[in-house]
Amino acid sequence: MALLPILAYPDPRLRTIAQPVAQIDDDIKTLIDDMFETMYAAKGIGLAATQIDRHVQVIVMDLARDGEEPAPQVFINAKVTPLTEELAPYQEGCLSIPEVYDTIERPSRVRIEALDKEGKPFSIEADGLLAVCIQHEMDHLNGVLFVDYLSSLKQSRARDKVKKVIKARERNS
Repeated sequence: MALLPILAYPDPRLRTIAQPVAQIDDDIKTLIDDMFETMYAAKGIGLAATQIDRHVQVIVMDLARDGEEPAPQVFINAKVTPLTEELAPYQEGCLSIPEVYDTIERPSRVRIEALDKEGKPFSIEADGLLAVCIQHEMDHLNGVLFVDYLSSLKQSRARDKVKKVIKARERNS
């Protein structure tokens, strides 16, 4: 397994639309393993392949809380369908937009249809954190970032903050 670099906002590669996975082969399975390692090392709960400059429809997540057993989830070629028009606010952050958080409203309940790591189709209904996280990661695969839902002023502040965070990280490493 390998740690992969995570693209940082406003890198234009984050705007690339991911292509469906044609075949779940050893390369895709290695990508999934590397994505989990990268996500865990960055202390994230979700990661889309777009964030590591691989533009295929692969998402990994682990929503286990501290002290719980890991609960890794894989979503390949996912389709997300809102099951309600009711929107729920949730404070979001992003590994590609470090140390920036804001409240975003998204459909509170969704159906997720996807393939797992072995290529088996599955469908689940989700609400709460899983519903928010899958919608956030699906946005990545479509070239959309959570800051796109914010005002121009907040987007500008987010860009400035990310630049400062990246510079500080470079100085400390």
